[in-house]
Amino acid sequence: MALLTAMLAFGMAGGTALAAVPSNDVADVALPMKTQPVDNTPPTRPTNLIPCPVPLAPLTEYGYASICWGASSDDTGIAAYDLYRLEADGFVLANSTTATIGGFTGVLNQRYTMYVVARDPAGNISPPSALITVTATLGMTPTASPSQSPEPGDHTPPSQPTGLQDACLQDYRGATFCWQPSTDNVGVTEYDVYRENPTAYDRVGTIPASGIRNFAESNVVIGQRYNYFVVAQDEARNVSTPSSMLSVLAREGLPTPTPTCTVSYRAATWSSTLNAEINVRNIGTTPIDGWTLTVDYPASSTQLTSGWSADWTQNGSRISGTNKQWNKVINPGSTTQIGFAASYSGAQPAPLRFALNGRLCSVE
Repeated sequence: MALLTAMLAFGMAGGTALAAVPSNDVADVALPMKTQPVDNTPPTRPTNLIPCPVPLAPLTEYGYASICWGASSDDTGIAAYDLYRLEADGFVLANSTTATIGGFTGVLNQRYTMYVVARDPAGNISPPSALITVTATLGMTPTASPSQSPEPGDHTPPSQPTGLQDACLQDYRGATFCWQPSTDNVGVTEYDVYRENPTAYDRVGTIPASGIRNFAESNVVIGQRYNYFVVAQDEARNVSTPSSMLSVLAREGLPTPTPTCTVSYRAATWSSTLNAEINVRNIGTTPIDGWTLTVDYPASSTQLTSGWSADWTQNGSRISGTNKQWNKVINPGSTTQIGFAASYSGAQPAPLRFALNGRLCSVE
């Protein structure tokens, strides 16, 4: 009956349209929806960053920091490049562009550190490029001096932190490293530590300049490597050029023995010579009968010249002092004072660690 009704409707209409089919005779059919594939693939990392001429000479007295880079690739194309600039509180977005050249207005003749990430239409972000530091110039040609007097105040940044060394705390479970001090015309106030993350360089710690220049974090995956760099900052919030990048292995660490000694270290310097005065204190419960204190410096920039109250030797960057007969025993709670003179090159070196008879000492 339903079929006859449909045929009659077709004949009377004289067209091609079919009459409605009663729903109780034919089941409703849902057509499948076509889904678009989701793009989760980020662009490749921008590479080959170099300083570039300012694209258009600014008609002001301000400087302009400009860089070029190699294009990233992506399966759906690049929507934009984001340019980040280092400031005292971290990296901030300075510019976005669809070209492979970019920059921003800044203080003339000041140096700026930046990096670039690529972004695709789906919002996926590439790994960050390498860091680059360039000088803000006027127009197409660098200008030797600003066209107006600089504002009063301290505009001199600290020197670049150097001497980064992995695993300065062998017994620490996680990632740890240390570095050598920066210098400044007024004084360094802090060191900011940055880690490379999948899409940015993030500040992960701040170490006061008065503290031990060692960074450690446990919220990492043991056995994985992490890239870090350090930036020095002064009281006027001038920031240094970042240190070189250091790859740090997150380690299991060693069992932490209870320290049996503390060390206080003071070095007086003149020209390229330092006089190190070291107080070694027995904080254990039993006498230390015979001892050797080792002092580890970075690289081999420090060369032992003489010493007192111990027999001093040097092997590479390690300086060792062995007791004299008269100070062989250090009773619990007692302190012995020893010292040495050494020559050095570059910035004044700071010891990385102290150990007494092979066990690390805490530093006062």
